[in-house]
Amino acid sequence: MLRYQSIPTLKDEDNKRYSSTTVYPSIEETDNDYYITITEGDRLDNLAFSFYGDATLWWIITSANNLPGDSLYVSPGTQIRIPFNSSNVVQSFKQFNANR
Repeated sequence: MLRYQSIPTLKDEDNKRYSSTTVYPSIEETDNDYYITITEGDRLDNLAFSFYGDATLWWIITSANNLPGDSLYVSPGTQIRIPFNSSNVVQSFKQFNANR
């Protein structure tokens, strides 16, 4: 997945490989961001596909709204922010994790 490409791979004392902890940078609010109210059946991956053309970018919406990352569902009636420029967020994410 795209979001794990810049995460360093480490090895433990038994030489087993694992990924370091994924850290997400804060996503600044802009005047161009979208705000939507979740309706029954909305899923973050489907929203990411609708707004960004890529369902794997659901983590951007999760991070921008401080949502737990363990579900693609958000309660109906919840207002969320969809960051406008996913490319800037992905680039910032890559740089942030490459410099750790």
